[in-house]
Amino acid sequence: MEPRTSLRFFFLFLAIAFLFLFTWTHLPSTPPPDVTALLDCATNSPSPWCIRLQSNKPLRVSDTPNHPLDPLTVKEINTVRSILSSHALFNSAKSYAFHSIVLEEPDKQQVLRWTKGDPLLPRLASIVARVDGHSYLLTVNLETTQVTVHDTVPLAGYPTMTVEDMTSSIWAPLSNAQFNRTITDRGVDLADLACLPISLGWFGKKEESRRLIKVQCYSMKDTANFYMRPIEGLTVILDMDTKEVVEISDHGRNIPIPKADNTDYRYSAQQLRQQQLNLVNPISIEQPKGPSFVVEDEHMVKWANWEFHLKADPRAGVIISQARVRDSDTGEMRNVMYKGFTSELFVPYMDPTDAWYFKTYMDAGEYGFGLQAMPLDPLNDCPRNAYYMDGVFPAADGKPYVRSNMICVYESYSGDIGWRHSESPITGMEIREVRPKVTLVVRMAASVANYDYIVDWEFQTDGLIRVKVGLSGILMVKGSEYDHMRQVPKHENLYGTLLSENVIGVIHDHYVTFYLDMDIDGSDNSFVKVDIKKQETSPGESPRRSYLKAVRNVAKTEKDARIQLKLYDPSEFHVVNPAKKTRVGNPVGYKVVPAATAASLLDHDDPPQKRGAFTNNQIWVTPYNQSEQWAGGLFVYQSQGDDTLAVWSERDRPIENKDIVVWYTLGFHHIPCQEDFPIMPTVSSSFDLKPVNFFESNPILRVPPNLEKDLPVCKAAVSA
Repeated sequence: MEPRTSLRFFFLFLAIAFLFLFTWTHLPSTPPPDVTALLDCATNSPSPWCIRLQSNKPLRVSDTPNHPLDPLTVKEINTVRSILSSHALFNSAKSYAFHSIVLEEPDKQQVLRWTKGDPLLPRLASIVARVDGHSYLLTVNLETTQVTVHDTVPLAGYPTMTVEDMTSSIWAPLSNAQFNRTITDRGVDLADLACLPISLGWFGKKEESRRLIKVQCYSMKDTANFYMRPIEGLTVILDMDTKEVVEISDHGRNIPIPKADNTDYRYSAQQLRQQQLNLVNPISIEQPKGPSFVVEDEHMVKWANWEFHLKADPRAGVIISQARVRDSDTGEMRNVMYKGFTSELFVPYMDPTDAWYFKTYMDAGEYGFGLQAMPLDPLNDCPRNAYYMDGVFPAADGKPYVRSNMICVYESYSGDIGWRHSESPITGMEIREVRPKVTLVVRMAASVANYDYIVDWEFQTDGLIRVKVGLSGILMVKGSEYDHMRQVPKHENLYGTLLSENVIGVIHDHYVTFYLDMDIDGSDNSFVKVDIKKQETSPGESPRRSYLKAVRNVAKTEKDARIQLKLYDPSEFHVVNPAKKTRVGNPVGYKVVPAATAASLLDHDDPPQKRGAFTNNQIWVTPYNQSEQWAGGLFVYQSQGDDTLAVWSERDRPIENKDIVVWYTLGFHHIPCQEDFPIMPTVSSSFDLKPVNFFESNPILRVPPNLEKDLPVCKAAVSA
């Protein structure tokens, strides 16, 4: 080798060594978590990074399924992992990761015919995996060990990210010297750095053929609420498979990092006087005889006149199946809903600038709504006497881990009234009849980075199901050069609200789309739009000039059932069984009752809205298809909107007297305000599934009233 060549190699070696040394010395003092330790929470000595709630209670998971819809057990997931490890697709692969291992539910009609005591239906596992950079759908038969590789992979998009994808992505930029210099140039010590993995949507060809993610960072110095201290304008594009930094965009050097003052939301950090903190005395609903509900075989919930199957799911969060209600006249358990769950969440931010335009999250399909579910906090998330249910999910290597206290079930009484009537004294009748309303609540809370979503399924004794979504947590904010509104030029668009010095809360929307496979006394149902129309009287017909009339329209095809809610063109939305009538001849049914909601105002050709086109209507109805469950498509990450509910609905398939699925989207427009700083009070909305001619009369007519002897007498503490 020539001396000049040797010299070049020597200096190249020195440069590489310097780069390695620089990166090493600028890494945070706290090492990144070992992802296996992060997830392997079922051990006796879990890692401090373990996100399972530690408690002395035994885990509520079993290795014995008892119902065809029971989720895969720890043992079954391990079996799947073992079977696939010897399969040719995996044992010859350079790299692979499991993005989903869940029960492949049996055929619906088989499940409906199955009764307790029958042999369990064959257990199949549905797997989504990435092998050497390609996505695969597989089915594993746990009894025969047969593996089927399907050829139905969507043309565009990638599977839901694994927790390992997210964790490794936020640490990967620290191996890039340019990134580290950029952080230190902003005056942030790398030991104080916190970063978030941000899905980038899809905005054109340059984002195809690579699984990309964007990473943005914050300063943790002097606060637990690092979200309020963004390093504005700095965005890293990362190849999620290779962990290569593709691009670093830095357009915010002139924007200061907001101060940490008044951002910490923890109780221990508050400096208020004690009397200001204790505005309300502690309250608890006592149940001297214990809860009225039971959970049989870990997943069958029975309460009052209801029973349903309940399980955790890594994508949907909570799945309610085979919800049935007892008829108070006949004692028969009647079918209401075969399956209900959160299908997708679409959260577009309304800032088109470089560091924000791509923030159009699909929280279920990209991040996994259930994967982000956090352990619930007893006495605060859920009241005393709540029952807690754990979830079992696979890590990227297929090893199962347990998310404890993921779901709680409890009875609620807030002083509401089930029904009442008091006779006026003028009638001479001394009647006062009142019944309290007690309900059963199934709750989950997911913390998708900064935002917390609380989802409640509430069952009422009158047959009503209320689905409620609460939004809390912390705003995703933008750093600003302004610390007072007087500094803002009149022509400038902040894209939000100045919440504190140098902090802007960006306007955004939330849409939560629910999948509701209604089976009203059987699977063959129809969707009826009952229009409430103004009718004018004929001259001389009545002293009245107008009145309202209900006009029933049975939807024949999918396009007939696309509903956009209109305040001045009102309707009711019924799902009926045309083959079953009440005593007086009305078809039995349930109706979807919207509450406060919001509709998307984005252009339908805007790339985010193409992907979120399932929010173009508040209600859709489709024929049942086991492969159509995710409103944003099976593979949502970097999808292009070609496999969504809106696309399926274009087929305009027949839906009259068919097995149908109703999709309802609950929406929120959020213009942030100062009360949302530094953490948001919960805002919520809901919709109801309400009986309509389902029962022959009031189903809770025979419920007895409360009497003094039924309730304990609790003495209040002696006041000062």
